[in-house]
Parts: sequence; C-alpha cells; structure tokens
Amino acid sequence: MEPDLSTAPELLGVLEQLREREPIFHRPEFGTTRAEFERMMEADFWEVGASGRRYSRQYVLDVLDTRRHSSDEDAWETSDFHCRELAANIFLLTYTLLQGQRRTRRATIWSRASGDWKIVFHQGTEVADA
Repeated sequence: MEPDLSTAPELLGVLEQLREREPIFHRPEFGTTRAEFERMMEADFWEVGASGRRYSRQYVLDVLDTRRHSSDEDAWETSDFHCRELAANIFLLTYTLLQGQRRTRRATIWSRASGDWKIVFHQGTEVADA
C-alpha cells in the first residue's frame, strides 16, 4: 500500500536544509522579490499544480508578483517529509501540505551547485478523501 518513506541517514542533513525551504516561495527568509525568486529557480523550472495544469517559470513568477502585494496571510502546516537523492546533487523532496481544509502531497526536485539550492520542478497533488 504505502511506500517506505524513510530518508537514508546520510541524507538527513539535506532533508533538514530542504525542509526549511518548503513550501517553496512561502519562506521570506529565502526570498520575497521577483529577483530573489528567479535566483531560487533553474532557468527551465516548471510545475504541475494540484489542478493538473502545467505552469511555466514566467507564469509562476507573475503569480508570485501578484501574491507579494496581497495582505492575505497564508496559513499552512507541513508534515511527512522525505528526501531521496536522484543523481549527484539532485534531490527529490516530498511532503504533505495542509492549507485550511485542503491537503496536498508535494514534490520538489532540487539541485545543489556550489552550496546553492535551486528548484528544478514542483508538483502539488490534492489528496482525495479516503
């Protein structure tokens, strides 16, 4: 049924570093401006939203610009983090995000170069009622 989502002991440091960055674009200590968000993403970044729609890097940056000027607080809770190394310095981070009554499973592919973290890809999938 459920997969084994235990993180290998040698990846616990990476897990903690990436956990601090999720949910992406909601951690002001890592960026609040368009330029900072651009630096967080690979040039070919894209994502799949919970709706199943695909979003380009440009579209995500435009949405973040709009959100930045909103005074609405976004309350969320994260849990169930898991990290897996896909290739040298490429990591998959998965977790559950609860926003009000909406529960989604999240997956972010991260790359690390020269100690810098960049987002390669992100997906959110709504959890169906069990």
